[in-house]
Amino acid sequence: MLILLSCAKTMSATSRVKVPFTTLPRFQQEASEIAVQMSQFSVDELERLLRVNAKIGVENYKRYQVFHADSSPLLAAVLAYTGIVFKRLNPSAFSEEEQRYAQDHLRLTSFCYGLLRPYDMIRLYRLEGDVMLPEFGNQTMFAYWKSRLTDVFIEDIQKAGGVLCNLASDEMRGLFDWKRVEREVRIVTPEFHVWKNGKLATIVVYTKMSRGEMANYILKNKIQKPEDLKGFTWEGFEFNESLSDERRFVFTNGKGG
Repeated sequence: MLILLSCAKTMSATSRVKVPFTTLPRFQQEASEIAVQMSQFSVDELERLLRVNAKIGVENYKRYQVFHADSSPLLAAVLAYTGIVFKRLNPSAFSEEEQRYAQDHLRLTSFCYGLLRPYDMIRLYRLEGDVMLPEFGNQTMFAYWKSRLTDVFIEDIQKAGGVLCNLASDEMRGLFDWKRVEREVRIVTPEFHVWKNGKLATIVVYTKMSRGEMANYILKNKIQKPEDLKGFTWEGFEFNESLSDERRFVFTNGKGG
């Protein structure tokens, strides 16, 4: 089983975690070209393109200006991203065996690096999928990556057993020819909902936390069969058979009305 997680907007350049191996991103050249183009934008332009405030605009202007410098810090992707999902994934607690297993069974989306293995070494950046770069014919990052990633993604899933546990946000499907992926491998998409006033509600922070926890559960237990995902429980979330089907595995918290 291969797990797909979304990258996080927040990143760190340092980690105390020691890893026994690291790898180069498979789309390092593309990332380098993207960073060159992003470095041409002013702070004001970055604020608009990335929909961020002035402080974050300045921060990322500086990041892109030094992206290719030898002094620019590199960190394994799974340690560099610091969002809620990655806090719950908790890669700092992985054993060496779990790190090596994760390298083969976990993939992270990235608008800059395309598709990352957890221990690919990356630099700090910020990018959005709808950013259009002139030298790429003004196509969005989604369009730019789709033709480059789909074959590699399918091959990774097949190598990991032919099943994808899709724990990424919905927008990340735009990085791939998703219909083709659906035809060639089995995809299971877990959903996490809370019962509120007798109705199901989606609370973003709980969804993110649950995605990280489930990814950790899969890696720790080396889960290969989709059916074994049904045993996942966390903070009251448990598998809801009546709301699920072969593609959608729904986990609910609380009681329905």
